[in-house]
Amino acid sequence: MNKLLLSVISLFTITALQSGVLHAQSTDKTKKNPDTVIKSTDTTHSAVRRQSKPLRVQDTLHRLSEVVITASRTEESILRSPVSIERADTSAFKLSAAPSFFDALENLKGVQMITPSMGFRIINTRGFANTTNVRFTQMVDGIDNQAPHIGAPIGNAMGPSDLDIEHVEIIPGTASALYGLNAINGLANFMTKDPFTSEGVSIQQKVGLNHVNDQETSAKLFNETSVRIAHKISNRLAFKVNGTFTKGYDWIADDRTDLNAAANVAAGIAGGPSSPAYDPVSGYGNESSNRKTIALDGKQYVVARTGYAEKEVADYHLQNAKADFTLAYKISPKALLSYTYRFADLDNIYQRSNRFRLQDYLLQQHAVTFKNDIFRVSAYVTTENTGKSYNLRSAAENEDKAFKSDNQWYADFTKGFNQSRSLGTAVPQAFAAARQAADLGRLQSGTEAFQDKLTELADVNNWDIGSALRVKDQMLHAEGQVDISKLIGAGFKQRTGLDLQAGFDHRSYFIQPDGNYFVNPDPAKVGQTFSYSKTGGFIQVGRDFWDSKLRLTATLRADRNDYFSTKLNPRFTAVFSPVEEHNIRVSFQSGYRFPSIFEAFSNVNSGGVKRIGGLKILSNGVLENSYLKNSIDAFQAAVTRDFNAGMTTSAAIEKNKSRLVKNYYDYIKPEHINSFEIGYKSLFLNRDLKLDADFYYNKYENFIAQVEMSVPNTTSADSIPYALNDKTKQSRYRVWTNSQSTVYNYGGSFGLTYRMMRKFTLGGNVTYSKLDRTTNNDGLEDGFNTPEWIYNLSFGGDRIYGRLGFNVSYKYQSSYYSQTFLVNGTVKSYGNTDAQVNYDLFKHKLNVKVGGSNVFNKYYYSYLGGPSIGGFYYTSFTYTM
Repeated sequence: MNKLLLSVISLFTITALQSGVLHAQSTDKTKKNPDTVIKSTDTTHSAVRRQSKPLRVQDTLHRLSEVVITASRTEESILRSPVSIERADTSAFKLSAAPSFFDALENLKGVQMITPSMGFRIINTRGFANTTNVRFTQMVDGIDNQAPHIGAPIGNAMGPSDLDIEHVEIIPGTASALYGLNAINGLANFMTKDPFTSEGVSIQQKVGLNHVNDQETSAKLFNETSVRIAHKISNRLAFKVNGTFTKGYDWIADDRTDLNAAANVAAGIAGGPSSPAYDPVSGYGNESSNRKTIALDGKQYVVARTGYAEKEVADYHLQNAKADFTLAYKISPKALLSYTYRFADLDNIYQRSNRFRLQDYLLQQHAVTFKNDIFRVSAYVTTENTGKSYNLRSAAENEDKAFKSDNQWYADFTKGFNQSRSLGTAVPQAFAAARQAADLGRLQSGTEAFQDKLTELADVNNWDIGSALRVKDQMLHAEGQVDISKLIGAGFKQRTGLDLQAGFDHRSYFIQPDGNYFVNPDPAKVGQTFSYSKTGGFIQVGRDFWDSKLRLTATLRADRNDYFSTKLNPRFTAVFSPVEEHNIRVSFQSGYRFPSIFEAFSNVNSGGVKRIGGLKILSNGVLENSYLKNSIDAFQAAVTRDFNAGMTTSAAIEKNKSRLVKNYYDYIKPEHINSFEIGYKSLFLNRDLKLDADFYYNKYENFIAQVEMSVPNTTSADSIPYALNDKTKQSRYRVWTNSQSTVYNYGGSFGLTYRMMRKFTLGGNVTYSKLDRTTNNDGLEDGFNTPEWIYNLSFGGDRIYGRLGFNVSYKYQSSYYSQTFLVNGTVKSYGNTDAQVNYDLFKHKLNVKVGGSNVFNKYYYSYLGGPSIGGFYYTSFTYTM
């Protein structure tokens, strides 16, 4: 692996040196000029001008030359971008009341953000959000910063700091035609500061407070220290170093809503803490695999083991140490070679189908990039080591089993119930007594014995008996891009009017089997590292018409995966600009998403359920011989109901066996989207009023999702219903596959920004998202998980009185139905107010900012199964030398 990486880097370095020589016009004669504009056609730096004074946020309204590069992979005016794109820069982040630049993105038009953890926030656009959003790509300077096995980034854990961010560009909507990857819902590109133009030493100290009036814990301190050092050694050589250390206490998940409230309704017992089948949202060890139907007093009852609350097995201490180093060398005035190293070590809470404690979780990335005005080539490798992380559900489940096996516990429960009933105790009280008897000797949270067992389980890499998450993998990516028009020569564009671009990329994942989370699917190579690769490329042509009032572009991308045939992603765009300030855009594009390595190759034993990837090499034989869990649940409930009505078990099974449905899902295929968009962007009132609006309509097919099924441990047709009525006589699986539904969604957004009295800025935006309809409606399509309405309002100004600035913002989102692997239900609507005041001292060298998010401290859930989020109050000191 290391030899392969070195070979790729060496190849790109040689190419860079050769190209630098070919395109160098002369030796470097660049003079030291603070107003020099650096332009590029890559995704690393946009046009940057060194400012003699801090940039006012109002000034951005006047910059018709404000440049973006992510929408078309080349420099273009944001007003003439062919697709919707949101941009926020350092001046906007300074004005924002959010605690960090990353948090401030939540207030951009069209952006939704959910919070599995204080240190793990997820960006999404245009619906179908989840806690590991593999449909949204997040990049830093054009480099994907995902955690490989997750297939998505862990918030901003390995991203830039507040000190190094230059601006952020977000494409809300599919970007697959240009980027492939996972970008069928959208893409964010974080642009960092150039060490050649942004020199000096900057230090930021942030102190905060959260959990104020939290019924779960006392108020907790938050601390974050960031340092940035950048220096231009010469006109050719520069470097920068960034480091951030964050420490705090995470938001707590303690939702006690019963997920199994209907389990014993037929037996006359309602759900809730007194139900023998009680399964709270934020409790683990009492899920379906920890329940059993037992006969008591002539009736059948569903009984669950006691389990533990998440807060009993989770460590909510939050810590993130991250750093990066960049060395940049100008081979010629137009050719730059750079190397970047990024590092992150984090402890926080993460969520997929279960919630996890990430502990000593390590991400590293090495990237080499060469660029000039014609070429851009880069190669990077990302390594992931989950350290001492563990699964919270498995921890609770196996902590409960550590003192008593399931068989013994249910025997003691039955004995305790019968003894209580023989004394004339009522059924509800008998259940309480039975649980007390069965739990006698159970490990109690907070004790030394409990903690010792929790530590022991966290080091056992088998979720049937332990809880460890032990994954080690690498992601190697190489890509190149060329401006064909410039490569051919200036005369080509003059003769044809065409702008031609082309690019390629290759990505390989290298997975080290751990025997639990991943196994080598080839039986002859058990324990050996295996790979999963994708190769793709695109070509794009654009041309201006009608004296540059109309611009048309067409893009075609092709991608091929090791396990799937070639997929084509076309994009067609048109931008009409009758005058410079008014621009109408229309686009159509298609996008594919290949399964992530977890969706393709997972092989996890968890609480008696085997979770397997959807590739045929993993799920062969399971899909053909299994029955769907939802039909098994309905079948078992009907059998129990008829038994309680006086029927024998055999008779009840024969009566209800027609309810069983054999699996009809197939091996996993790539997801697909077709998207249509129309938008309008303009300036009014002497360019003081900026307006941006868009509407989209999407069609999704082959949603990748999980379905649970069981294979009966018999091939006899007559015996299958009896096996499926007894969980000890069946093998349970959760398999990644595709929904058979075709899903449509539509929506739009509208934003205004108005400069008043040349000091104040008033802004607002509203986003509408709607799940339109489904065909087939098999229930397996991924959760939309998106509020119908989101709106943001803000009012503030920078240097409104001397060096004083302020901002107040309000965000509201409507209620929505949340559907995740963990829990389904309705998320209540909420509205939050953020506010800040800041002041510049010592000739703008020191900025003091006092602010808060959710300043009225109204606790809310951003999705079900996640933590309750309250107010966060902070003071930051940012000093630039």
